[in-house]
Amino acid sequence: MTSNNPSVDAARGFAAHPPSTSAPQGFVLRIVGAAAFAHLLNDLIQAVLPAVYPMLKAQFSLSFAQIGWIAMIYQITASLLQPWIGMYTDKHPKPYLLPLGMVVTLVGIGLLALSGSYPMLLVAASLVGVGSSTFHPEASRVARLASGGRFGTAQSTFQVGGNTGTAIGPLMVAAIIMPFGQHAIAWFMLVALLAIWVLLRITHWRLHHAPAQVMATGQHAMTALSRPQVIRAIAVICMLMFAKFVYIAAFTNYFTFYLIERFALPVQQSQLYLFAFLAAVAAGTFAGGPVGDRIGRKAVIWVSFLGVAPFALLLPYASLFWTAALSIVIGLVMSSAFAALVVYAQEAVPGRVGLVSGLMFGLMFGISGLGAAGMGNLADTHGLIQVYQWVSFLPLLGLATAFLPETRVRR
Repeated sequence: MTSNNPSVDAARGFAAHPPSTSAPQGFVLRIVGAAAFAHLLNDLIQAVLPAVYPMLKAQFSLSFAQIGWIAMIYQITASLLQPWIGMYTDKHPKPYLLPLGMVVTLVGIGLLALSGSYPMLLVAASLVGVGSSTFHPEASRVARLASGGRFGTAQSTFQVGGNTGTAIGPLMVAAIIMPFGQHAIAWFMLVALLAIWVLLRITHWRLHHAPAQVMATGQHAMTALSRPQVIRAIAVICMLMFAKFVYIAAFTNYFTFYLIERFALPVQQSQLYLFAFLAAVAAGTFAGGPVGDRIGRKAVIWVSFLGVAPFALLLPYASLFWTAALSIVIGLVMSSAFAALVVYAQEAVPGRVGLVSGLMFGLMFGISGLGAAGMGNLADTHGLIQVYQWVSFLPLLGLATAFLPETRVRR
């Protein structure tokens, strides 16, 4: 049975290991930084697969439907497995699962480099997805343990690492894989090996210091939500995640096409506008965590959604200059909500850090993928400009924040 004290629940996870005499270290920057760096390496590898779809399509004479199956199998294993892995490790802690999961990713990348048939590509995609599913809930758990109670700061730092890796991945694919072909994917096995080494070091710290950190962080957050309140909170958070990531997916997947269609920009110039938006997203993600630690999670969520709503509603009707300016403000403000949403959910369901982290990151992947596919279909039938007008109303779903119960954090 889960108690209402996260220190009790989390401490169970270390009962199988010798008790540590280490004193709690507060915010452990080197561990939070290492988790963020590992997140960068993991998401860099994850970005390789979609970036090489055009090459695989040409080399194996694949149809768009076959590419879709590769993407679907990857998305299923990378997103739907995360909550189940998190739920299992909440009850049966497996500290070495972090480096072992990256070993699975290593095997998947190697198989992707050597695949000679379509079925092998499907297996490789599934292995890369399983490695990602293992990484996110467990690495997020370590970042929280090393936070010293500054949960938002740790979570946003962790997430910025992933954002950076996602941005770097396609650039490395263009520089390393595209000039030399499929076998050059094997070079990314070196990235996986580096990630395994980093995760082994993190696991060593977790085994020797985390029990003391658990007791320290347990003093920073205790909740008293009833079961109906928890269900309501999770339902509202899922709605907010839907609004946030579908709207963000409209930019990450279609912003360049929107600029080309509406303002007749060349491809290269439209990419610069997209880069400016993604840079704003990274900055907002990092800023949202520390701000949430100071003013509270709900306040950040309110500002993130309703603060961005006027800019979102104006963007489809703005000139090129104001489209660029508004997109930067939208990326900066709306991305600040992610760390607040994750930490709020962790505080609402104490003792279930793995389950909540897996659910949040799994939803992020799943909603983004489904949202991109749905908007693509709508763009084919109604036009991309019309789609941007429709999705501009999504931030108004932030009004659902009013239904979030207070987590009554005791400090």
